[in-house]
Amino acid sequence: MATYALQIAGLVLGGFGMVGTLAVTIMPQWRVSAFIGSNIVVFENFWEGLWMNCVRQANIRMQCKVYDSLLALSPDLQASRGLMCAASVLSFLAFMTAVLGMKCTRCTGDDEKIKGHILLTAGIIFIVTGILVLIPVSWVANSIIREFYNPIVETAQKHELGDALYIGWTTALVLIAGGALFCCVSCYSEKSRSYRYSIPSHRTAQKSYHMEKKSPSVYSRRQDMSFSVET
Repeated sequence: MATYALQIAGLVLGGFGMVGTLAVTIMPQWRVSAFIGSNIVVFENFWEGLWMNCVRQANIRMQCKVYDSLLALSPDLQASRGLMCAASVLSFLAFMTAVLGMKCTRCTGDDEKIKGHILLTAGIIFIVTGILVLIPVSWVANSIIREFYNPIVETAQKHELGDALYIGWTTALVLIAGGALFCCVSCYSEKSRSYRYSIPSHRTAQKSYHMEKKSPSVYSRRQDMSFSVET
């Protein structure tokens, strides 16, 4: 029962991680305009994402424009686009693999060993996905921080960390936690199976040993009977 609860918890975390990965990939708030110095224009916000940039003005609807070319992005955003696309595919693959390995799923049979291997595979994919999400988010954040404190960069070109980066860090932790739960469930199931198989054989060996030790052989009984007749 405890392992099933851990499976449910891992699946819930994996589901949230999958949704978070897709959200971070789509969101345009990777880089947002920094309001410092003479750039304090609070009624106008600039957002940069992996697929589009947006301008939001006061009392005016937000306007977004898709990048005309991949070359329009900075190198860190170009790499982040590829990594986040790969992470989105892997998160979906890991979630579906985890569903197949759940205890309540019947299409994969009732073999606990096979289900344990499926859950282990799902856990590893979830952890890899979390790392793939963590790399681009941290890379872009590092670029933003370096540019922000670089005196050569003009104030109008400086940015701040967007909401997508914070959601990305949270998503990476959730994915890694979900993958770790599935790995723990698989290892626990493997140990419980080996313990369950080893204990009966050990007890059977002890029982047979005691029976052989206690029950005398036919030859010894005959010798005892002949000895009693002679006396």
